[in-house]
Amino acid sequence: MPRARRTSILLAAPGLDPVGTGGQVELVARGLADAGWNVHLASLSAGGSLLGRLHAAGITGHALGHRPGLDAAAMAQAIRLAMRVRPAVTVTFGRRLVGLAAVLRSVVSGTRVAAQVAVPLARRRTGWALRQADLVIASTPGTAGSCRRAGVPESRLVEIPPGVHLGSAGGTGAGEPRAREAIAARLGLDPAKIWTLCVAPLVAESRLERLLWAIDQLGVVRQDVEHVLVGAGPLARRLARRAFVQEIAERLVVVPHTDMLPELLDHVRFVWQSGSVAFGGVILDGMARGVPAVAVESDAARSLISDDVTGRIVPAVPESELPRRAFNLIEEPGLAERYAAAGLTRAAGLFPAERMVAAVLSALERLA
Repeated sequence: MPRARRTSILLAAPGLDPVGTGGQVELVARGLADAGWNVHLASLSAGGSLLGRLHAAGITGHALGHRPGLDAAAMAQAIRLAMRVRPAVTVTFGRRLVGLAAVLRSVVSGTRVAAQVAVPLARRRTGWALRQADLVIASTPGTAGSCRRAGVPESRLVEIPPGVHLGSAGGTGAGEPRAREAIAARLGLDPAKIWTLCVAPLVAESRLERLLWAIDQLGVVRQDVEHVLVGAGPLARRLARRAFVQEIAERLVVVPHTDMLPELLDHVRFVWQSGSVAFGGVILDGMARGVPAVAVESDAARSLISDDVTGRIVPAVPESELPRRAFNLIEEPGLAERYAAAGLTRAAGLFPAERMVAAVLSALERLA
């Protein structure tokens, strides 16, 4: 692949940690920099360790957002940044930034705009904004299908599955004891207990009330399990109140961001997801580190999990299925180990980071 001659590119994303969408942004940013592009990363919401990680790698970062969610002020700053940088290509990540992509295409002379989406479209105005982009990158067949139904021309649509580097195995609870103690001290966990992990924005689509109910039910039969939920969003206070009312607050640690997610993954029994979240939250990252998953059926879950092979996909109704399948992974270590091994194989075969990065770079070079 020919190297770009310091072509400027602007990546726009929420403030993120290096898993899920953040993991994809990091892989693409590093791949572009390695290929010779002049990469600028605009972070449009507060928090997350991604900006610092990429700054350490020599990639120019711009902290534009100062609130947990995206707001008009951050969007306006992103437009001013793009007009100053004049990138040959701008890439936005996520449905919430599709509108920004449409605006940038119309106000920044000479820039070509790509919009990456990982969740099927739910609103007509999102479809309209996507049709303004020069390129739409869809991460799943379901997302690509929704883009086609929204009127995105086939010539401007490319389907590129996510990618991930294989990490260290140990998702069944293995790992260096001292590392586990350090994580426990940082997050307020009991190192002697079993841990689970969910990464999701605190928004309605994540359906986190299902997760809280599952934690409540699981606690009836197992008192030795603690749960970590990493995410920020407008529902933070409501979830905190609900956790208090359901008397699960002592078993649930909620943090908006943490730079310890890769290390934490090596010490959780399983990861889970209760709603529709881009890239299934931390599901793919868990697979690559030998951690099984339990998820309520969604487009991302279907694209990542092989049911009863690398984890479980459960229906939304009855709600008892989510805690029941989670309980199975706690009670049957052999089952968790089998899913973990199969997850590693699936991640290596279907979602290698190098393949994803090469496909994105090829698409962006054609666009530029």
